[in-house]
Amino acid sequence: MRVIEISAPGSADVLRVAERPSPAPGPGEVLIAVEAAGVNRPDLMQREGLYPAPKGATDIPGLEAAGRIIALGSGEPRSASGRVWKVGDEVCALLPGGGYADEVAVSGLCCLPIPAGLSMEQAAALPETFFTVWTNVFDRGRLQPDEWLLVHGGTSGIGTTAIQLAASRGAHVIATAGSAEKCAACVSLGAEAAINYRNEDFADAVRTLTAHRGVDVILDIIGGEYTARNLASLARDGRLVQIGLMGGATATISLATILLRRLTLTGSTLRIRTPEEKGTIAAALERDVWPLFAGGRVKPVIHRTFPLERAADAHRMLESGQVVGKLVLRNTMTSAAAV
Repeated sequence: MRVIEISAPGSADVLRVAERPSPAPGPGEVLIAVEAAGVNRPDLMQREGLYPAPKGATDIPGLEAAGRIIALGSGEPRSASGRVWKVGDEVCALLPGGGYADEVAVSGLCCLPIPAGLSMEQAAALPETFFTVWTNVFDRGRLQPDEWLLVHGGTSGIGTTAIQLAASRGAHVIATAGSAEKCAACVSLGAEAAINYRNEDFADAVRTLTAHRGVDVILDIIGGEYTARNLASLARDGRLVQIGLMGGATATISLATILLRRLTLTGSTLRIRTPEEKGTIAAALERDVWPLFAGGRVKPVIHRTFPLERAADAHRMLESGQVVGKLVLRNTMTSAAAV
């Protein structure tokens, strides 16, 4: 099969088309003919040598994909909700790696049916961000209706997903973004306000927008010097959920702030979790989120699609900082075979 492999750590130029043996699905796994794969910032980090694949996972990048099941492993593979997968089923899947390829094997627990009305490209843009947002905003962050959520990087794949899911569940959303156009995009997706962090200190803006109350939950991909200002932006009993370190892994904070306002600082990663742990998230998504697609209350935001063989161009575009939502790779060979 064709794959996009990382020839050596480095720039987007190190991505190249290669051939490798097709994977064989193991017990409880399915083999998917990949029609589309999402592009995510962890893919860039892996390419740079900063985010290696978990032990036992393929070194082929790609954390999410959509396609058709073409083979089954032993043990009657099932979804986390108990659905028995069959050859020919159309699915999207959260992967430990391997999405940039013609075929990928993955646990049936990490697969979900493609929501009705969505294309393969749209479905491929779902798993990584929707799994991440659900487990961090609603499980760890415990966001409730009528609470306030601050989303940093509001036009990222994570940001566009968090805005829509939180707003659809009755929360008030504030987002940060780096231009007036991106701020407008956040508002169009359901944010009640958007802060241009290049022109305004977000902590000051949050105090103004919430009448000095603060927000209940913050979803942060930055870290570093944002951390102290995040804590200052939280309301009493607020929760800061750290899921990225684009601004650095260290910070100086006042523990007194946490004590006096009963704050919670937490965080998580997704890729290294077991299939069973990921399956718990998948079941919640199918139950609580997948119905929202039918009513149009939530939708994947896709900035652009590229052919699989142009993965390097997709990486360059994501690095440009101009993307609103997600980039997707379209596998024209497997798509043509499915017609």
